[in-house]
Amino acid sequence: MGIIDPVTALIVSFCFLGVMLYKRVNLGITLNSTALLLALLSINWQEIPTIIYKTSVDLRTISVVFATFGIMLMSQLYKETRVINDLSESLSRMIKNSKIVSSVLPAVIGFLPVAGGALMSAPLVDSEAEKLGLKPEKKAYVNLWFRHTIFPVYPISQVLIVTAALTGIAIPLIIMRQIPVVIVMIIVGYIIGFWKVSNPKNKENSDLSLDSQLKHFLIAFSPILTTIVVVVGLDLTGLNLFKQGFDVLMATFIGLAVLIVISKPSLQVFAKPFKNWGIYGITFAAYGALLLYNTTKVAGISGIFENLVTSGTIDIILLLTVVPAVLGFLTGSPLGGISIGVSILAGILTSFSPKTVALLYMSTYLGYLIAPTHLCFIFTADYFKCSLGKVYKYLIPSFLISFATALLIYFLG
Repeated sequence: MGIIDPVTALIVSFCFLGVMLYKRVNLGITLNSTALLLALLSINWQEIPTIIYKTSVDLRTISVVFATFGIMLMSQLYKETRVINDLSESLSRMIKNSKIVSSVLPAVIGFLPVAGGALMSAPLVDSEAEKLGLKPEKKAYVNLWFRHTIFPVYPISQVLIVTAALTGIAIPLIIMRQIPVVIVMIIVGYIIGFWKVSNPKNKENSDLSLDSQLKHFLIAFSPILTTIVVVVGLDLTGLNLFKQGFDVLMATFIGLAVLIVISKPSLQVFAKPFKNWGIYGITFAAYGALLLYNTTKVAGISGIFENLVTSGTIDIILLLTVVPAVLGFLTGSPLGGISIGVSILAGILTSFSPKTVALLYMSTYLGYLIAPTHLCFIFTADYFKCSLGKVYKYLIPSFLISFATALLIYFLG
């Protein structure tokens, strides 16, 4: 057996995870190191190579890792080919309402799942929000909140992919239960962000017709739209490709092919993302999340919580809400929170259902969204030169209303 009991091992490993994230160590290194530390502390060391081997050759792991790599490659190519600029600019020209532009642009940039990506949309939001006369903390709130409204319903979100892979629940089934929460998040964000704010009277006109602007937008959006349609289409076939993650893997590379066709990148532009360590770091993080999940299963972590639930010491709802929200908040990592949360519940629930997975996901995600270690939060506050405390007065009520909505959807069945 390991050096210490599973409970102490989990606490030590979790503290290590928090410190690594606080120090902004690469997420891939952090998750894999945490998994190895947990293994060293809680299980027979001779079993560690077996866990690593089984994780590495598992078809689910292989598909999730390659899908993550494809998504990160797509996001980098979107930037390098400047197709993302066409996407945001055409959208801005089509919409004449500065409030809507300020809220939609961060969500559109959110299609690129890069760490600290809110920094990309900050200048665009700043330009539009300035016309509305928003204070710096309001600008920061709008940029941060609306960027993160898209991910709970975005089929190629890395966290959703890993969640589906770990729980065996198809991505569309998770998304369907999270749509009402996202709608509430958008409404709440719009009310809090633009309460008693008037749109400027003059909005600059574009020389391009509406049809031309729409064409530019649809072309720029087509790789993402293709990926989403293929994911949903494959999941509706009944082939259960989602169980091994093949749905997202196939869809991602089809979407990537569409992006290459419309952008026609030179060999130099196409090769540039492969030199970016960030792609490999996030890909390694996907592997680390699955390794951490498998390690916690072998270590018997879920059995600890199973006993607590059985004895009535802790309620299952707490394990679906408070625990994952705290994990997301303390670590600033939805991927880490989901990996640990699913591992805890795996031994307690006879099987996962869309409603339990959706509540677990939203709890972790919302906790992460308001975390002071969340890179997007830090970068946004820094860009708009305001303190985190000033942004929290808008974030906290938004969090509470969204969290309550997720709970309501769960109890309504």
